[in-house]
Amino acid sequence: MERHCVFLAIFMLILHLVQANDPTGFINVDCGLLPNEPPYTAHSINLEYTSDAGLVNSGKTGIIAKEFESRYSKPSLTLRYFPDGLRNCYNLNVTRGTNYLIRATFVYGNYDGLNINPNFDLYMGPNLWTTVSTSKTAKEIIHVTKSNSLQVCLVKTGETIPFINILELRPLRKNAYVTQSGSLNLFSRRYLSNSSRTIRHPSDVYDRIWDPLFVKNLWKQVTTTLDVNVNNEYELPKGVMATCVTPLNANATLNINWILKPPTTKFYSYMHFAELQTLKANDTREFDVTLNGKLSYGKYSPKPLKSITIFDVMPHQCDRSGECLLELLKTSNSTLPPLLNAIEVYTVIDFPQMETNEDDVAGIKNVQDAYGLNKTTWQGDPCVPKQFLWDGLNCDNSDISTPPIITSLDLSASELTGIITHAIQNLTHLQKLDLSNNNLSGEVPEFLADIKSLLVIDLRGNNLSGSVPPSLLQKKGLMLHVEGNPHLLCTTGSCVNKGHKKKSTIVPVVASIASIAVLIGALVLFLVLRKKKASKVEGPPPSYMQASDGRTPRSYEPATMTKNKRFTYSEIMTMTNNFQRVLGKGGFGTVYHGFVNGTEQVAVKMLSHSSSQGYKQFKAEVELLLRVHHKNLVGLVGYCDEGENVALIYEYMANGDLKEHMSGIRNRFISNWGTRLKIVIDSAQGLEYLHNGCKPQMVHRDVKTTNILLNEHFEAKLADFGLSRSFPTGGETHVSTAVAGTPGYLDPEYYRTNWLTEKSDVYSFGIVLLEIITNRRVIDQSREKSHIAEWVGLMLTKGDITSIMDPSLNGDYDSGSVWKAVELAMSCLNPSSTRRPTMSQVVIELNDCLASENSRGGASRDMDSKSSIEVSLTFGTDVNPTAR
Repeated sequence: MERHCVFLAIFMLILHLVQANDPTGFINVDCGLLPNEPPYTAHSINLEYTSDAGLVNSGKTGIIAKEFESRYSKPSLTLRYFPDGLRNCYNLNVTRGTNYLIRATFVYGNYDGLNINPNFDLYMGPNLWTTVSTSKTAKEIIHVTKSNSLQVCLVKTGETIPFINILELRPLRKNAYVTQSGSLNLFSRRYLSNSSRTIRHPSDVYDRIWDPLFVKNLWKQVTTTLDVNVNNEYELPKGVMATCVTPLNANATLNINWILKPPTTKFYSYMHFAELQTLKANDTREFDVTLNGKLSYGKYSPKPLKSITIFDVMPHQCDRSGECLLELLKTSNSTLPPLLNAIEVYTVIDFPQMETNEDDVAGIKNVQDAYGLNKTTWQGDPCVPKQFLWDGLNCDNSDISTPPIITSLDLSASELTGIITHAIQNLTHLQKLDLSNNNLSGEVPEFLADIKSLLVIDLRGNNLSGSVPPSLLQKKGLMLHVEGNPHLLCTTGSCVNKGHKKKSTIVPVVASIASIAVLIGALVLFLVLRKKKASKVEGPPPSYMQASDGRTPRSYEPATMTKNKRFTYSEIMTMTNNFQRVLGKGGFGTVYHGFVNGTEQVAVKMLSHSSSQGYKQFKAEVELLLRVHHKNLVGLVGYCDEGENVALIYEYMANGDLKEHMSGIRNRFISNWGTRLKIVIDSAQGLEYLHNGCKPQMVHRDVKTTNILLNEHFEAKLADFGLSRSFPTGGETHVSTAVAGTPGYLDPEYYRTNWLTEKSDVYSFGIVLLEIITNRRVIDQSREKSHIAEWVGLMLTKGDITSIMDPSLNGDYDSGSVWKAVELAMSCLNPSSTRRPTMSQVVIELNDCLASENSRGGASRDMDSKSSIEVSLTFGTDVNPTAR
């Protein structure tokens, strides 16, 4: 019996520990709970809260006054207040790129006995989030994290002292609450009910807080005891979706209004619907949704006992006074009035200030930990905003498009002890380091010479020993101060301030430069004479030397161009039978049909003398295709580089390019949805290989339907790599380059910033996917929206689903497969590249689409069987940049 009790006790302990390790990734902080107090469960919401010890380095703990205790329960009873310093910050470990619901709760409760309402600012990292100016409030935001740490800062702005009671983070689904830009600041979240109950966790799996809303004289409530299916991206509580309201007058509109200040504030709304009544055979519920008189969504009918979310795909504004009127109007076909279960409204908040370079932040925090620095100002972002710059730091944040960097660290007279910490080597942008007048010991570390940007090192007045590393003494341009270290050994004159030696080094430096200049001049003269001599022997046409098309001289052969794939021009003429059969023409030149060895069919692409693309792209394509091989990249058989005769010889693709088939030029139309999916999967796999299988990583830069070729089995391969770029080092996430690509397919973010990433290819692929789905031109000035992405977005907002699909498919497809493809395409076209999927994710999603299509019974299905219109973005006029 005793052993049984022990086993039971151990089991209960394990169960508690498992529950305490919250699998949802929630962060629940009771601000002010003493460090020695154990975590506890807030029983009303069944969540475990812990102390904020370790998350903040300042502040004092307090408790609300006794007269308020009966109104609140844990964790609102305790708080942390910050009487010292202007900015005090919580530092939380999060997951980069995650969509978090972040909530901060403030209950003043006259904890200080002053009975004065607070007034202070709340910051998200370096950006102002909101102002706290009432005695009880909760501030909530939905925000995508940019790094693996998150700072929530309280900033003193007047006489009152900042405080906080609760800090909570809840990770959301990635495809829920997606914006064109900015974060979502909660304005209102209501469920339509005459109940007085607030609904949150555990009923809401994301712990959203739902308050009831009911207008007694205008609405009547409808409820159900049946189970409502809430399985969509938003996963609303069943208690929220099991109740709704309709107008008391069956012919009346259902109106909800709100006012935003200032009137220019942008917002997103999310409306949640489920039909709760069993409709009779002749009953219809259909209504339009308008905002300030403009149609937002037309002819909508809620699904029986199924949660559907309709939301804005682009932000709206209220009228000039800031008033918004949302109306649900019964259509002429409807016998029943409109209904609404719940609504959320969020205002858009932009955080324009970029956080300090992540490596620099990690480096300076490691320095802080190494020396146990407890400076009041060393909280939050080290560099920004400028008014909260950490003491002893200088930063460069002159370029608003790149993260600020730390350029100077001054820890002089900071009572430092121990060795010079290795953490300093992580501050790779450091130009000046001042560690003077401390009590540092040990040797001068050699890693200081590896910080390439360092110009000044001041180590005076310490207790350093050993010898100064030769690499530091020999580092050009470095000013080193080491005086006042009695045990530090130096060779004669080597530790003198290098700034005093400038005069003595001018003559040898000038002499060295002059010698180098003479050598370079002699080398150039030698190469010129050699080139003239070679030209007499080889005799290229005079026009070649005078070309003005930007082509570079081709007297050398690139290192990667191997001889065994090189053909002569006479061989090219033979294989093409004197260029008898033309396969097509493009910006590079004309493509001819040919044979290698009389049997193997090939496509020969000849560079036109007037080509705008030219020899540079020819060379780039040859070098790429000679080193990459994949079943979904067109194979290079060889090349010709002979004077002005330049050619690429590819494997032959019998069915030409995808655009020809979509337009019907080849008199053979791809009318099968499954075949189209296989083609885009092949194309996606080729791109995925370039992005992840190549070392270094490659970006195609010109993904479009004309560059997707089809063989005799309709297997697709990517072609035309003349614009491709690589990322030279493993740590780079982008390259800065002149914009290149095809208008309509061109990533607008790349167009604006000149920053090329693999997500630029993802955008172009999204356009290709829309072409496959719609079989419409990418740019068509006769449409209401000329660009295909804008047009699809518009059709989705109107609820005009069938007009998106290619009518030649005759409805013969699995609707779930098609909808998944539409959603995937739109996610690829997100204006923010960080929110686009990777090509690996795209391949997985497309294979799911194909599996869904293959599993159907073969008959066409109802398009409306999709649960909701959940495409997560739309596009403005900047999607279609003007060609340069």
